[in-house]
Amino acid sequence: MKALWIALVPLLALPVAAQDNTGLNRLETRDQLRGWESVGRVDIDGGGFCTGALIAPDLVLTAAHCVFGPAGAAIDAGRIRFRAGLADGVAIAEAEVLRTVTPEGYRSPNAAPPDQLLLDVALLQLATPIPSSVAAPFTVARPGVGDKVSVVSYAAGREEALSWQRVCRVLGQQGGLVAVDCDVTFGSSGAPVLDRSGYRAKIVSIISAGYKEDGRSVAFGMELPGIVDDLKARLRAGKVTSEAVGKAKAAQPGEKRITLGAGNDTGARFVKP
Repeated sequence: MKALWIALVPLLALPVAAQDNTGLNRLETRDQLRGWESVGRVDIDGGGFCTGALIAPDLVLTAAHCVFGPAGAAIDAGRIRFRAGLADGVAIAEAEVLRTVTPEGYRSPNAAPPDQLLLDVALLQLATPIPSSVAAPFTVARPGVGDKVSVVSYAAGREEALSWQRVCRVLGQQGGLVAVDCDVTFGSSGAPVLDRSGYRAKIVSIISAGYKEDGRSVAFGMELPGIVDDLKARLRAGKVTSEAVGKAKAAQPGEKRITLGAGNDTGARFVKP
């Protein structure tokens, strides 16, 4: 991570407009979750969780390192479950993951260099789609010209319900990488970074790596449209990273599940520089 930090220092030197960050809001009721139903927790059976978001009824966008184990082997898709809008044990909808796909060339190293951060994106194909009427998918876009973004995530210490930071800042953009000062930590990997300037929020990056020190958060992500299009093409071509054995069955909307993958073998790129 120290090498990553040194490599990305130029991003943090780019000028941004001064702006105060907002705190975190816990989203636990249906009213509070309105508009955020498609953000959910990506649970790994036997260890760990990340954050993900629907970009189609059957496609969840998250970080690639979330679907690899500590030794670098792809996690069996059958061990992964997506829980949309999970709050205190109740999900708006849930589904097992049928297949995962990550970019060609992604190696899932423990300390990712910048070229690997650019590839730290995964699509999870659900065994059964979640209807748009239940959780409307987000669209993917390029970062705008302003520095205001928003992040919705699960994280260590706040894993039972989504936390929404209404406003945080883009610290810099360079070579397809994006640096933000949003309040994220372990478990926030894959969390959508959102541009809310339009009628409907759009995902402009996802959280890949970062650190917290002296109360300050810095996180890194990437621009998405090109790599997401490539991953969709890989899915269509059957070039998957892992696949579940047999057919999985989605849980019904609102089904209550308490189980939490409490390990920390995913989302582990949040350390001090």
